[in-house]
Amino acid sequence: MVVDDSRLVRVQLEDVLEGTDYQIAAYCRSGEDAIKRYAEVEPDLVTMDIIMKGMDGLDAAEIILKNHPDARIVMISSLAYGDTFERAKSIGTKGFIDKPFHQEKLLKIFEQALL
Repeated sequence: MVVDDSRLVRVQLEDVLEGTDYQIAAYCRSGEDAIKRYAEVEPDLVTMDIIMKGMDGLDAAEIILKNHPDARIVMISSLAYGDTFERAKSIGTKGFIDKPFHQEKLLKIFEQALL
């Protein structure tokens, strides 16, 4: 499941994942939508942007993980500050990918998150 308010990121992820074993099960444009849709979609993995209108991705990830402790969430953001990394790690996310992302790094992080 992809959570990002940018249509460009959705297209980029579709392109990067083409020809791999991964597919996008759902696309959410807000943290609130991701929280609502997580239980119905039951994705193997979630990519979560941080900066979005309304609830940010870190807050949404924290709520999803409280309700679904087995959720595997990978943060994808251009906001790569130390405190952001630390908060993402402390709430239980499985990884952090900087924008712009590349297929090799993205797939490596996905594999690690799914272990």
